[in-house]
Amino acid sequence: MDQIALAILIIGGLNWGSIGIFGFDVIGWIFGGQLTMGSRIVFVIVALAALWCIRLLFHDHDEEPVHRSSGEVKNGM
Repeated sequence: MDQIALAILIIGGLNWGSIGIFGFDVIGWIFGGQLTMGSRIVFVIVALAALWCIRLLFHDHDEEPVHRSSGEVKNGM
């Protein structure tokens, strides 16, 4: 879920960069305007992804992630 939220934030950030640099809203262009239902849905999804990613600021990055594949259990040895 974290990777999906980060990907959505990257898309939103690129859109904001396009607005800031070129004055061009890519999402608004795709959906026919900033206030159309499609654009508003995308903007809300980006906002929800941002809320989800707030927790990453407080995540302990020193912890080793637990990866389980093909039934293996990591026992720390």
